[in-house]
Amino acid sequence: MSNYAGEAAALATAFLWMLSALCWTAAGERVGSLAVNVIRLLFALPMLMLGLWLTQGAPVPLAVPPRVWLYLSLSGVFGFFVCDLFLFRAFLLIGPRLGMLILSLAPPLTALLGWLVLGEQLALIHWLGMGLTLAGVVGVILESPSSPAESGRRYVFTWGGGALAFLGTAGQAVAMVFAKLGMQTEISALAATEIRLLAGLACFLVLLFSGAALAGKRRYPLLFQACRDRRALGIIALGALAGPFIGVTLMMVAVRHISTGLAQTFLALAPVMIIPGMRWLYQERIRFPAVAGAVLAFLGVALLFVK
Repeated sequence: MSNYAGEAAALATAFLWMLSALCWTAAGERVGSLAVNVIRLLFALPMLMLGLWLTQGAPVPLAVPPRVWLYLSLSGVFGFFVCDLFLFRAFLLIGPRLGMLILSLAPPLTALLGWLVLGEQLALIHWLGMGLTLAGVVGVILESPSSPAESGRRYVFTWGGGALAFLGTAGQAVAMVFAKLGMQTEISALAATEIRLLAGLACFLVLLFSGAALAGKRRYPLLFQACRDRRALGIIALGALAGPFIGVTLMMVAVRHISTGLAQTFLALAPVMIIPGMRWLYQERIRFPAVAGAVLAFLGVALLFVK
C-alpha cells in the first residue's frame, strides 16, 4: 500500500463529509434531522454488511475480540449518535458551512482534554494552533449577519445552533479517541465502521421508541412519514453512500495508517471545501472574511499536530 494511503484516505474523507453534510441539510429541511439520522444509518448498514461479506465472508464481524467491540461501540455512540444528533440539528439552524466550521474545533478540544485529564504535553506551537483555530471560528461567527434578509444568505449564526454544533464537536473528539483504541488490533476498516454504526443505530432506535415514550411524545411516526418522501430518500441515500459507508470507512483507513491528530487535520479541510458547495447549492454570497476565517481555522488545526 502507498506510503500516503492514510493521508489520501483522510483527504477523501474530508470531501465526502462535506458532500454528506450538504445532503443531510437538504434532506433534513424536508423530513427533519432525526428521521435523516435514522434512515441514513438504515441505508448504510446493508452496504457495509454486503461489503464485509464480499471481502471477509461474513456480514457481521463476530470474530472481533470483545474489547475491540467495546471501544468501537463507544466510538459509535459518541460519533454516530451524540455527534450527529446535535450536529444535524445544528445544520438546520445555522447551515452546514458554519456547522462544519465549528466541528473543526474537535482536534483542539481533543488536545486540550488530553492536557487537562491525561497530562499530555503541549508545546507553544500547539497552543498557537488552538488559538488560530478558535480565532478563525470566532471570526466567521462575528462576520455572520444577524438575519438572512440582510445578506441574502440562507443561514446565519445563532447561539442555539452554535451550542448544538459544539456539543456535536465534543462527541466527535471523544469518538476519535475510542476509534484509535479499537483500531490498534487487526481489524478491517469496513468491520470497524459497521461496529460503530450498529452502536449508533441502536442508540437512535432507543431514542426513537423508548425515549420518545418517556417524553410523552411519539416520534417514530415521523420516520414513516419521511419514508414516503422519495426525493428526501434519494438525497439520504446519496449522503449515506458518501458519509457512513465510504467516508467513515476511509476515515478508519486513515486512523489505521496515520495519527488521529493528522487525520483530523485533513478532516478540518471540510469547512473550506464546503464554501463552493454553499455558493452553488444555495447561491450564498460568501465574503472574504468568512473564507479567511475557515482557512485560518484549518491552519490552526495543522499547527496543532506539528511534532
